[in-house]
Amino acid sequence: MTSAILLTGGTGTLGRLVAPRLLASGATLRILSRQPQPAGGAPGEGVEYVTGDLTTGEGAAAAVAGADVIVHCAGTSKGDDVKTRHLVDAAAAAGNAHLVYISVVGADRTPVVSGLDRAMFGYVAAKRASEEIVAGSGLPWTTLRATQFHELTLTTARALARMPVLPAPSGFRIQPIAAVEVAGRLAELALAEPAGLVAEMGGPRTYDMKDLLRGYLKATGRRRPVMPMRIPGEAAAAFRAGANLTPGHAVGQQTWEEFLAATAVG
Repeated sequence: MTSAILLTGGTGTLGRLVAPRLLASGATLRILSRQPQPAGGAPGEGVEYVTGDLTTGEGAAAAVAGADVIVHCAGTSKGDDVKTRHLVDAAAAAGNAHLVYISVVGADRTPVVSGLDRAMFGYVAAKRASEEIVAGSGLPWTTLRATQFHELTLTTARALARMPVLPAPSGFRIQPIAAVEVAGRLAELALAEPAGLVAEMGGPRTYDMKDLLRGYLKATGRRRPVMPMRIPGEAAAAFRAGANLTPGHAVGQQTWEEFLAATAVG
């Protein structure tokens, strides 16, 4: 039987890669977007776009109606837990859809307790809260945790490279992974039976933050000093201890260097 799938964040970094994989399975696909989208537009024919805002919950009930599977990729730097709560409340009221959620490695190992922690690591705390909302929803669910995407790491590096000196959090290591690899796994999980919390996904290599930034500078032909900067707080201490890494699940194939070589990184 053909599944009806709702995808949130379908025009974002991850969602736009998940969408064509779901379509290729023969599923009917509905994409929730805050902005109206053209009928028949990307990622392909047979996509229905619905307009709604998970920040307020507006349009959520209409979006989830009739969905067999809900793949929740919508995410921003703030308020992910609020968005997840609105989506889950609407989904629970509508039926018994399989809820598939993408989270981050270390969400369960990063204490976010102080104001400074919340200012710098609030995103991680919101992801953890979202995990709990999903698990406690009463719906069948699957959650996948992944490390930082190459694409988002590149966005960070570009922003820092605008400064005359690039600050690099001392002791921080990153295990970046290609978003397309995570998209393939997420689509696979969406088309399978609910599995709860599944094995994490991490990139093939771990980098000290300063070395990762120097790799970006080299790839773009820029010269900037990179200065280590110690960040206080319990969450930062957890990152220095490797809370955001998953060396036992280094399943990604594309390295940071390979990504830079294949991408317009300027």
